[in-house]
Amino acid sequence: MRHTLAIATASALALALSACGPAEEPAVDESAAAPEAPVDAASVEGEGAAAPEAGETPAAQETAAPAATPTPAASASAAAVPSPAATPTAQPSAAPVAMAPPAAFTQCRVCHSVEPGQNGIGPSLAGIHGNRAGQVAGFSYTPGMRSSGLTWNDATLNRYLTDPQGTVPGTTMAIGPLDAAQRAAIIAYLKTI
Repeated sequence: MRHTLAIATASALALALSACGPAEEPAVDESAAAPEAPVDAASVEGEGAAAPEAGETPAAQETAAPAATPTPAASASAAAVPSPAATPTAQPSAAPVAMAPPAAFTQCRVCHSVEPGQNGIGPSLAGIHGNRAGQVAGFSYTPGMRSSGLTWNDATLNRYLTDPQGTVPGTTMAIGPLDAAQRAAIIAYLKTI
């Protein structure tokens, strides 16, 4: 019974998709599909199905009940191919969407805000990725940070989060040990704020 329902559902979906026009993806070769296992009436009985009537085969019993066919609200192929009028022309890419801070960012939050212009013990980290070090307005940096010449990118942030004092001698930033995955998660988050 389950096999028949699965086949009927797949057939109904294929029929609905074919009615929407040709798909962009290659068709699935159904001849390569795994052969269907025969249904044993004894195994079906334990699942709430009735035993076949006298003279009726298990296959005939399965085809007796019509299978429900789902009706898709919108076809996948129609949604995947936008109309020429809806296709955007060369437009600048949108700003990244802020993601949730990773667990490792908890120790950063002790000193840093992620809100623009809200400095704490450390400067706000909003928009820091891609900018020069020691440049957040309203924050008093150490001479080492102001003269570091760093631009905060993936490599410099990784190096700084690994060893702040070794990267910028004289910095006052202190951070607990972070493994490579934690540093990568923090850097990915900083790109979105």
